[in-house]
Amino acid sequence: DITKFTAVVDGKDSKCINYNNLTGRLQAGDQVVLNTTAVELGLGTGGYHFVLCRLPDNCIDRSMGHIMKLKYTPAQFNCMSAEAQESNYHETINSFTTLDGLPVIIGTLHSVLAPAAIAFKSLKPDARLIYIMTDSGALPIWFSDIVRGLKDEKYIDAAITCGNAFGGDLECVNVYSALTAVKEIYKADAAIICMGPGIVGTATKYGFSGIEQGYIIDAVNKLGGKAIAVPRISFSDIRDRHYGISHHSITVLEKICNTKADIAVPILEEPKMKIIEQQINAYEINRKHNINYVNCDDVSSLLLANREHLTKMGKGFEEDKEYFITCGASAILAVKLVEKQASLSCC
Repeated sequence: DITKFTAVVDGKDSKCINYNNLTGRLQAGDQVVLNTTAVELGLGTGGYHFVLCRLPDNCIDRSMGHIMKLKYTPAQFNCMSAEAQESNYHETINSFTTLDGLPVIIGTLHSVLAPAAIAFKSLKPDARLIYIMTDSGALPIWFSDIVRGLKDEKYIDAAITCGNAFGGDLECVNVYSALTAVKEIYKADAAIICMGPGIVGTATKYGFSGIEQGYIIDAVNKLGGKAIAVPRISFSDIRDRHYGISHHSITVLEKICNTKADIAVPILEEPKMKIIEQQINAYEINRKHNINYVNCDDVSSLLLANREHLTKMGKGFEEDKEYFITCGASAILAVKLVEKQASLSCC
């Protein structure tokens, strides 16, 4: 799905990415048109240029489906969306009634996915876990080495891309239909929703793409699921607004979502625990949401053993362990809810 290669740009060797399903497979010597914007601006794309098209032509079969991705841009293309009239799943999606208590872990960064999935599957290996990637970060799921690795090692059973995100095992129009697909098509036991790699932040209260966590919490609850909101907790970020519980999480949980979420907070050493509790009380997050304090000793050891999968903005497990442990705590809570659902079904 993805080819990484080196091309000569302005007389220099430059790292490039080609999405084979969009722009065709390349051969040495091919001429390509590149989007070089992010590298020129010094943005965090990993320093890659992206292939827009191959010269002289671009022959990709896009005959399946009528739902458009990257709509009304020169790069728009059609795909088979699960809920479309021509899809084999149309009636299945249309007959949906409820998520029936399905636990859904909701993050604000792509780096939530690996620790949450690894912890969940390690604790509940026979459970079916589906990842939904929104369009608030990278749009092609193929850009994510994390997704590729987790699928290869069976930590996630399938991936859905929704909105203008694309390249998943299943395409959906929005978060609501993606959640429906998790329940009705994949018959999953739990799901994880977060954006692809990359996040927009502006150091303003509402100007960050992770704000989507708020309305995803509401979507899960409206459809009858159990929303588990992952708080962004870190003690390695030197920026005051991201120290302890990030202002991103506080804004979402205090101001944005209209419904109640379950929040797993790891039990940490006393000085750090005191800071987190002060923030929870100061913003009355404990009055609006269900706070679950979770012992994470076991999951901490588990994540340490799988640290090669864990990265957050260039930091590994040892450099930002509270962040990753918090993601693992959410997985512990999800497993408990899965087991609770199973016991209710047996009665």
